[in-house]
Amino acid sequence: MDSNYLPKTEIELEHWTSENCFNFNSYSINGNSIYEGFGIDKSGGLYIWYYTERGQKDNLKYFKTENEIIEYAFNQIKSDKWAKTHCIGFSTDINKCTDLKSELQKMNIEFFEDKIPYYGIDKPVYRVFVLGCDIQKTEHLKDKYYTEK
Repeated sequence: MDSNYLPKTEIELEHWTSENCFNFNSYSINGNSIYEGFGIDKSGGLYIWYYTERGQKDNLKYFKTENEIIEYAFNQIKSDKWAKTHCIGFSTDINKCTDLKSELQKMNIEFFEDKIPYYGIDKPVYRVFVLGCDIQKTEHLKDKYYTEK
């Protein structure tokens, strides 16, 4: 799709995010369920941009038309680097992470990594992420490199 594309409806936004391989982990678009993140709701003729976390929902902005909220949501999602990420490596073993990065480099796939104290400060988890539609070329690597225990 061209860079000037702007969806007008929630269904068009959902289709655009799907076509461009955004993840739906942190955005509720057209009613998909999320644990934490932002979403679109409608109440009393108004469109609501909200944030939810641990079951607590906070309405952040109100819009009079679907077109307005969709333009707002579209720009929020496009500018969120995490919305385009897909975690394919998750391990406490740094060597597994290094092997995965080597495989991705051979495939010419852009990636980034981080380290989080998932199991505590003394037992970090190393994560590797690919962006956008590269998930389609790398999804198979999760079987070997994504080991949540």
